[in-house]
Amino acid sequence: MTDSSKPILDERIKGRQGYGLIQLIHGHGKGKTTAALGQAVRCVGAGKKVMIVYFDKGGTSHYSERCIIDQIDGIDYVATGRDRIDPVTNRFDFSINDTDRSEAERGIDLAKKAMMSGEYDLVILDEINSTQNLGMLSADSVLDAIQSKSENVEVILTGRNPAQEFLDAAHLVTEMQLQRHYFYSGVQARAGLDF
Repeated sequence: MTDSSKPILDERIKGRQGYGLIQLIHGHGKGKTTAALGQAVRCVGAGKKVMIVYFDKGGTSHYSERCIIDQIDGIDYVATGRDRIDPVTNRFDFSINDTDRSEAERGIDLAKKAMMSGEYDLVILDEINSTQNLGMLSADSVLDAIQSKSENVEVILTGRNPAQEFLDAAHLVTEMQLQRHYFYSGVQARAGLDF
């Protein structure tokens, strides 16, 4: 929205009803994945089926939400990427290597299959924006997957720094804006709140 008093009309979907749109949640503020997970829970509550593909979020001990997702019928997920947290130093590895790229390719292949399968009503591509922005995937491969989705599959893309093509394709764009974050004051990430 450029002017808060006037909503932006998207002629591509004027009058459309039901699932099948593309949502994009981005920005440098906290809450992108959290918002997508809220959508997943809401969707399942309405009797729908959800697939979450986690990009660049390998490992098992840094994502507390997966413990509860494992208990929810109607939400499937797959995690791709390597575990970036060093178990000894607890530091994050920011490097990008061939394993990262092959894991990202595996993720987009799984996401494309899920979007085409007819089994899911909502497919979440968590951290797809930053995965593409960091060079692990091309924007074209992500757009190809989204464009090949079944007509009534809703898709949510999350992460920082989305490609302009993703912003253009989306029917809903929400930006999480950072105003203040306790991390910059030295507060360490906390289980259940930050991971």
